[in-house]
Amino acid sequence: MMSELEKMKAGLEYCYDDEEIAAIKDNAIMQAERYNNIDPMDKQRQYDTLKEILGSIGDNVWIGKRFSFDNGKNIHIGSNFTGNYNLTILDIREVYIGDNVMIGPNTLITTVGHPITPKGRREHVGMAEPVYIGDDVWLGGNVSILPGVRIGNNVVVGAGAVVTKDIPDNSLALGVPAKVVREIENDIEED
Repeated sequence: MMSELEKMKAGLEYCYDDEEIAAIKDNAIMQAERYNNIDPMDKQRQYDTLKEILGSIGDNVWIGKRFSFDNGKNIHIGSNFTGNYNLTILDIREVYIGDNVMIGPNTLITTVGHPITPKGRREHVGMAEPVYIGDDVWLGGNVSILPGVRIGNNVVVGAGAVVTKDIPDNSLALGVPAKVVREIENDIEED
């Protein structure tokens, strides 16, 4: 029989208040507090701490205070990343963020959801799917990215949008739920 942690990692429904899963979240809370208490002018210490906490990061990565997450090790960030204030990444499953990405303040990226039926919620059931964000993406302030979403390269998601479905490359998406409203030119020359 699978443990709740094994179920979670396999993308199956799991009990989120299981002892092993709760220990991961408790550790994440402590690691987030450690990061958030670093002197904001000590950029090197911030970067070094992110390297310890996260699954992987590229060069030139900055995340403002208050940064919150569920695990840390499931977050993978490329180079030249800006995560503005109050970034929350609920990384029960993996979150992959490409290069040259900017995220506005008060943004939520979540890999976890819960049943819409009361029985499942009373049983503390969770389910999680990875999130993928491509290169050269800008998420405006107060954006929410829901579980299982794939955002392509060269995408802008307007402030306040709720992304419930995949967004293709070279797109501007707005609204609740977010919808592609037009194509964006890719003016980056390939080498």
